[in-house]
Amino acid sequence: MPTGSPRTLLAVALLLGALSGCSQDAPTSAPGAGGPTAHSAPDVVRGITRALHRRADAIRDGDEAAFLAGLAAGQDTGQQQAYFANLQQLPLERFDYVLDPASVVRDGHDYWATVDVRLQLEGYDAVPVTSPDRYLFAPVRRHPGRFALASVTDAAWEQRNHVRPEPWDVGPVQVRTADGVLGIFDDTSVDAAPALLASVETGLGEVAAHVPYDWPHDVVVYALSDDAFLTGIEDLPGGDPETLDGVAFPVRARPDGGPIASTRFALNPRLLDAAGPARDRLVRHELTHVAVGEHDDHAPVWLSEGLAEWVSVQALAPEERRIAPEAVDAAEAGLTDLPDDDSFNDDDSAVHYATAWWACDYLAGTYGEDTLWSLLDLMDEPGADPDRVLRDQVGITTRELARKAGKLIVATYSEP
Repeated sequence: MPTGSPRTLLAVALLLGALSGCSQDAPTSAPGAGGPTAHSAPDVVRGITRALHRRADAIRDGDEAAFLAGLAAGQDTGQQQAYFANLQQLPLERFDYVLDPASVVRDGHDYWATVDVRLQLEGYDAVPVTSPDRYLFAPVRRHPGRFALASVTDAAWEQRNHVRPEPWDVGPVQVRTADGVLGIFDDTSVDAAPALLASVETGLGEVAAHVPYDWPHDVVVYALSDDAFLTGIEDLPGGDPETLDGVAFPVRARPDGGPIASTRFALNPRLLDAAGPARDRLVRHELTHVAVGEHDDHAPVWLSEGLAEWVSVQALAPEERRIAPEAVDAAEAGLTDLPDDDSFNDDDSAVHYATAWWACDYLAGTYGEDTLWSLLDLMDEPGADPDRVLRDQVGITTRELARKAGKLIVATYSEP
């Protein structure tokens, strides 16, 4: 079930103290006449603060007219209308802006400013997520001290500051929900929502039956029709989204770190129309990563991915647990060791995933399922030697475990 406060806390915290912030494209004109200068009077800061206050109020209240009234004259309102509509679909527990007064710079009659957008999804985020942005504000004629939003785009600044926008920041999204699931779709992918959400909802319960950790039992899922968002995820395994069917990733409170607000997962667009047992298995794999969270941050990849694979197949009958043919070939040739972290997602990743899965299957079948999780806890301790932990706990080496996994693969899948 979703967790979080039952009441909305859309507080607007427009802090005037100096805060670090990030945004979008920096102005290209040089300082001087008509160019950006670092001088901003207190009344300018107050005026921009009030403009942000009005904008947050409009989002909180669902008042589109007030939201659009905060835009500078002559602005194309289409993108901002889409952004407003996107936010109205999200379960916002908290939404506010934080202005960095020290970032306010004059550009002709207008002012650029760094703004932190803080957004917390009710029932899904443990803490608000701060996202960087950079806005341009224009003075409102015949209203001294009042400002309107003239631009939310500063592409060069975004690139320099490694800003990764959410899908709802970029274009129209379609939000759909199930019990414990918040699905982010777009106009093209939304037809896949019913089957995918049902799969994730079922998968949450199936994964919870095996993962012993305390976790929220809810998840945000991105299922978009292009891979732009997937490509932008930091530390993407293997570095190539085309090699991934899906990926789970942590969302931290701040761009520079902080506590994890939630662990979410993104689906490769090619899986949108692939409803069925194979996709359900992938969903359970990614949900296992969501449930494990930070408990495998220091553990070897073979154990982290092997556990996710092992949990993902537990809902399947043994004869339905498919394996890559190349993994069977490798097992027949003889596995000599478990895959290392650096090469796990290389061209032989199918072999590595299967080896890791069956290593976990051997451990669970021989020593009990609890052994898998105790090994994870011990190997996740900073500075732990996975080989030594394995020898101390079950009396075998990684090489011996790989050979035992290979023998299980051969016994299960090789032709007589």
